[in-house]
Amino acid sequence: MRILLTNDDGIHAPGLEVLEHIARQFTDDVWIVAPSEEASGAGHSLTLTRPVRLRKHGERRFSVTGTPTDAVTMGLKQVLDSPPDVILSGVNRGANLGDDITYSGTVSAAMEGALAGVRSIALSQVYSREGLGNDVPFGAAREWGAKVLEPLFALPRRERGLININFPAIAPEEVKGVRAVRQGFHDYARGSVVEGRDPRGFRYYWFGLHGIEHTAGHATDLEAIEDGYIAVTPLQLDLTCEAELKALEETFPR
Repeated sequence: MRILLTNDDGIHAPGLEVLEHIARQFTDDVWIVAPSEEASGAGHSLTLTRPVRLRKHGERRFSVTGTPTDAVTMGLKQVLDSPPDVILSGVNRGANLGDDITYSGTVSAAMEGALAGVRSIALSQVYSREGLGNDVPFGAAREWGAKVLEPLFALPRRERGLININFPAIAPEEVKGVRAVRQGFHDYARGSVVEGRDPRGFRYYWFGLHGIEHTAGHATDLEAIEDGYIAVTPLQLDLTCEAELKALEETFPR
């Protein structure tokens, strides 16, 4: 098995070391192509207005001066001489739950892999409070990663589909198990804009997020994590709303 690893936290991120540890439980044919710097929140963006540079850091280890999508593209088209069997993206420092996946560079890297016809899986480690930086504990992801991936590798690959995995912010021995759940949705009002001033007196702004709001029935990734489970969510790249398409076809008949 050949596995390509990437992320959005950058080539030196601690979560990438965790991901490599997980991948090497399946194969020694592991390749890494990741952004040279952190690209969190990059979404499914491509670098189109400046050149992208590729740097080799060691055997089968490369960085790209671009987005997670750029990293996957370079990995598939420039670094590897044949397609990988699997692309793993992460382990992200922080959750990628609910509608936050639309911003996520981690999930978007897996989307790019899915577009290329490669089995692709995004992995993220939730943490319990802000301000932890590189001290975010990855214990749950490190201990449970291979256990979750092994049965997923045995499933048939879905065309234009990917899997999003989130590990709860608890010790590995406290994890209750794995739940297959749908994507949840946050309350948009939870976002905030925090204003400050730099040393010269000019305003600057940080985008902040508040706590998770729950949905009825505890049936989404948001509640699975809060309940102490690993959340596994199948995603698809076809965003067409079939119900509205039928209504629009009636509105605009052929």
